[in-house]
Amino acid sequence: MGYPVGKVAALSGVTVRTLHHYDEIGLLSPGGRTPAGYRSYSDADLDRLQRILFYRELGFGLEAIAKVVDDPGLDALEHLRRQRTLLRERIGELTRMAESVERVIEAKKVGGALTPEEKFEVFGEFREPEGYAEEVVRRWGETPQWRTAAVPLSKAEWIEAEKVRQDWVRRLLAVVDSGAPADGAAAMDLAEEHRLLLAAFMGDCDHAMHREVAGMYVTEPVQLGFLVREPDQRPGLGEYIRDAVHANADRS
Repeated sequence: MGYPVGKVAALSGVTVRTLHHYDEIGLLSPGGRTPAGYRSYSDADLDRLQRILFYRELGFGLEAIAKVVDDPGLDALEHLRRQRTLLRERIGELTRMAESVERVIEAKKVGGALTPEEKFEVFGEFREPEGYAEEVVRRWGETPQWRTAAVPLSKAEWIEAEKVRQDWVRRLLAVVDSGAPADGAAAMDLAEEHRLLLAAFMGDCDHAMHREVAGMYVTEPVQLGFLVREPDQRPGLGEYIRDAVHANADRS
């Protein structure tokens, strides 16, 4: 049975012009001609077109497609197996891309809870580093704590949270400046208060997790900056908070 070029175009979703081009470059030449001299495609031609379109969809160039479909070492079954392998690889690639986009969406949701004007009103000149929200999602996006913390706060909630942070920092610095040790009762009490504040924000923060968070105040200055703004920081403050957290965990 022969199919005219218009019918093949309708069946495959490609244009007549494209089919003519494939014929001109030898990629898909119809197996027959009508008595009037028009192109006539056989079932075998349609099978070849299907393979061509599959590889084109995967991003192969026409020269590469010609080499693949003309490979004498690949019969119809081998072509199907090859297509299955390529499809699985493509599915994996698309899945990774979708997950990446989803992480960016989650980061933007969290970072977009306030307008720039509202952020200035709440946090003043303080701003998180460029790309930080995406990095947070990459590192902790799969944890239940992140899913709890990722729920955007309202402006009123951010204002209240900022007041609580400022009050905690004021009392922490008073203890530090007094010369009290990090394993003293005052410092440990502040560490426990900090743990409970994190738990309220994340839904859960046991002592083991609190140790991990406190460790970042030493190794990652940006993390310390979120808790204690740079103008309020003292030399060794990250270590002091970490040591107080460890002492409090040991005490409990």
